[in-house]
Amino acid sequence: MMSEMNDDNGKIEQNVVGTLDNFGGQEIPSTPPVAQTVSATTAQSPAEDDPVADEAAGNTSRFILFQAVPSWMFSLVVHMVILVVLGLMMLDIEVEEIPSLTSVMSKNDIIEEIVDDLTDALDEPVDIPTEEVEVEVQVDTISEVTDVEEIEIADDVEAPVAAVEFEKIADRVAPTTDLLSSSESVVGSGVSGRGAEARAVMVRDFGGTKQSEAAVAMALKWIANHQNNDGSWSFDHSLNGQRCNCSKPGSLKTSMNGATAMALLPFLGAGNTHKKGAYKKQVEAGLYYLTRAIKVKGATGDLTDPGGRLYSHGLAAITLCEAFAMTKDRQLMAPAQMSLNFIVYAQDPVGGGWRYTPKQAGDTSVVGWQLMALKSGHMGYLQVPPATIQGCYKFLDSVAANSGATYGYTTPGAGQATTAVGLLCRMYMGWKKEEPALQRGVDQLAKWGPSKGNMYYNYYATQVMRHTGGKRWDVWNKELRDYLVVSQEKGNGHSSGSWTIGSDHGARSGGRLYTTTLATMILEVYYRHMPIYASQAAEDEFPL
Repeated sequence: MMSEMNDDNGKIEQNVVGTLDNFGGQEIPSTPPVAQTVSATTAQSPAEDDPVADEAAGNTSRFILFQAVPSWMFSLVVHMVILVVLGLMMLDIEVEEIPSLTSVMSKNDIIEEIVDDLTDALDEPVDIPTEEVEVEVQVDTISEVTDVEEIEIADDVEAPVAAVEFEKIADRVAPTTDLLSSSESVVGSGVSGRGAEARAVMVRDFGGTKQSEAAVAMALKWIANHQNNDGSWSFDHSLNGQRCNCSKPGSLKTSMNGATAMALLPFLGAGNTHKKGAYKKQVEAGLYYLTRAIKVKGATGDLTDPGGRLYSHGLAAITLCEAFAMTKDRQLMAPAQMSLNFIVYAQDPVGGGWRYTPKQAGDTSVVGWQLMALKSGHMGYLQVPPATIQGCYKFLDSVAANSGATYGYTTPGAGQATTAVGLLCRMYMGWKKEEPALQRGVDQLAKWGPSKGNMYYNYYATQVMRHTGGKRWDVWNKELRDYLVVSQEKGNGHSSGSWTIGSDHGARSGGRLYTTTLATMILEVYYRHMPIYASQAAEDEFPL
């Protein structure tokens, strides 16, 4: 650029000087003899009748000023003219080439503007480097940053887990860690007992009755009748827009994802999917609601809601993973995997647990739902990082008491519900049936017995007792099964098929829908999951 400009300047100077040199057809002497010129002018006068002499005299008088000017002054004038011409030319260039707004901003100005955009998008301050940062400015830099505003950002802005490459189900082989077990003539993975034929066999083998199955059928009908028009359910079942005189609605009105997931789980447990079963339309609408509710960020899918927070996400992840495991529907693969990715992302990196919000130090109750979701995903051959399961071990060790026989909420203890949750987690994470701590824990559950008011405890403890089997299970099952069959509301009223049991926090918040879904899943325990400690059960339940 500079060489071209120098060439142009040389040409301009040459042209200007050439024009002045040839002005009037005369050549200007570089060093005119001033005395000689003045003398010749005063001594000679051309003849009036000599046209040639007259022309020569005219030309001489025409250049008399240039000849009288000193050479340095003439050079100064010439160079001033050249500079003026060059200045006008540069002015023309600047007017023609209008720089963009980005190119005239300083680097620090651009950094500050980007930071302002990020602060507005993320609704939290962003640190500006104190030292000067070298930034390569591009026109599209700011527009790319402001696009962040179009993405729904979670409150926690830490980097999510790395993306999982989804693989085709048809091209995969069941991993050796699959929960493979059998019940006499029924053989299969975790959800294989939900088919019609397998279900009948497992009801017979594990302690169900015709009355318990009739109670499940009535409960599913009640749940279906309280679905909202958009496919969701609410713990406040009076919000569904239908005429409903069912009493005891839940107070929790802002946990639509959690309520929808809890409502769908009993349908899936009884073998209903969006592809088959008497309630496939209801299941399809509910799954559609959940998939539409996912907040996608990177490779994660967030299903938390204001009411249930990570409780809701864990329940929704279980639902999506079970539906995918039962149908292998590719449309559910990505939502199910992304919900697992969010659980991995939300795990407390220090203690290994989960609580209400991502990265928060865990509690046993929330951990139970997240681990069950991971297990459901594993049974559907989805990706579960070994490090996440190792973190679960770390958390359970931190709340274990009595050498692992009982469990507390956030510290070592022996709460009924937390002990049941902790033991079931241990079973799914590989504890053998003969593990002394497990046997002592099951003895403690048997001593406490089923609760007539705490359905949350009953839900987890029933699974522990059913998987260990034996006489303790027979006693437990008969007592709780018969209690639920008798306590279910019957008749022609709108509440027929539902339960209202207990006055604990869960029963008050979740209301009739909460207790009904838990009671239904308890009565589905015979076939909802294949037994862990059957003759062909895999030794390792999770990859470590």
